Amino acid sequence: MKDADRASIIKASWKLHDIVESGYLANGAVKNSPEWLEKQRLLLADMALHLLQTSVKPGDIDLEKLTNNLHAILTITDQFLPHAGLKQATESLYEPLS
Repeated sequence: MKDADRASIIKASWKLHDIVESGYLANGAVKNSPEWLEKQRLLLADMALHLLQTSVKPGDIDLEKLTNNLHAILTITDQFLPHAGLKQATESLYEPLS
């Protein structure tokens, strides 16, 4: 992929990020309230956009950012799929590569 295309994707993702983040910040839900999972959906979308940015950024992928992106996504998603053990899966993300 050309760097110009990557830059266009990242630029567009920041516009989407601003919309999603505004919705998240406007949602006053607190944990265990009926609206909490809706707020978490917005946070998940926010983190997915960060993963997109990390993935398409020109140059080598930043493995620390990738790890942090995946950790956030798995942690948030665990609330929607508690049977999948996603939060537990995050423990191995920070183990050194062999």
